[in-house]
Amino acid sequence: MNGASREALAAARERLDALTDSTSVDAGSLADELASVTALLHREVGLRRVLTDPAQSGEAKAQLVQRLLGTQVSGTTADLVSGLVRSRWSQSRDLVDALEELADTADLTAAEKNGTLDDVEDELFRFGRIVSSSTELRAALTDRKATVAAKGALLRSLLGGRAQPVTERLVTRLVTAARGRSLETGLESLSKLAAERRNRMVAVVTSAVPLSDPQKQRLGAALAKLYGRPMHLNLDVDPAVLGGMQVRVGDEVINGSIADRLENAGRRLAG
Repeated sequence: MNGASREALAAARERLDALTDSTSVDAGSLADELASVTALLHREVGLRRVLTDPAQSGEAKAQLVQRLLGTQVSGTTADLVSGLVRSRWSQSRDLVDALEELADTADLTAAEKNGTLDDVEDELFRFGRIVSSSTELRAALTDRKATVAAKGALLRSLLGGRAQPVTERLVTRLVTAARGRSLETGLESLSKLAAERRNRMVAVVTSAVPLSDPQKQRLGAALAKLYGRPMHLNLDVDPAVLGGMQVRVGDEVINGSIADRLENAGRRLAG
C-alpha cells in the first residue's frame, strides 16, 4: 500500500488496538466478523468500489455499511468498518487487504491476551516448513479445484488438537481464502504480524545442528543489538549448510555457513 491507503490502514490499526484493549471486546469474535466482511467485499466488487469511491462522502459510505452490516455483525465490528470506509483509499482492493490484516491482528491479539502468542509464532513457522518440504501437501492446500470443506478437513486433520486454536484459524483462513497470494507469502506475513505484536523482528536461523539454549540467547542478543529491536528466532535445521548458520532478517541474509564459503571459493576459482 502507499499514499492514502497507508495512512488509512495506520489509523485503522490504532482504532483496532484501542478496541481490543477493552476487556469487554472479544478479540476472537471480532476477528471472525472482520474476516466475514473481508470475504464479502472480496466477492462483491461493485460494493467494494462504492465504499472506496472518493466522489462519495465518507458519512454516506459509513451509513451504507451500517445498513448492510448492522444486523449481521456486532456494533463494534460495524463501527470499525464504518471508520475504514470514511477514510480515503488509493485502490479499492486496499480496503479488503486492510480488513484482512485487521482480522488477523485481532486473532493474534486474542493469542497475546491468553498467553499463547509465542506458541502461535512457532507453529506458523513450523507449518510453513512442513508445507515447503512436502510438494504433495502444498499441492493439496493450493488446489483450486478442491472445495473449501475439503481443505478445511485436511487442515483439521493436521492441526486439530496439535496447534493453538488461533494458529488453526489463521492458517484455515489463509488456505481457504488465499485471494491470489501464495501460501508461503501468506504464512510469512502472518509471522511478521505476530512478531509486531511484541514490537520485535523475526530472524529465520538455519543451522546444521540444533542450537543450544545458550547459543540461542547469545544469537538473539547479538541480533537485537545489531537491528536495535527485540528479535524472535525461528529455528530450522538443515545438514546441507555443513556448519555455521544462515540468518535471514526480512530481505537481508547473513550467511556464515561452510557450504556458502565453499560455494564462494568455487566461484572465485572458476573465475
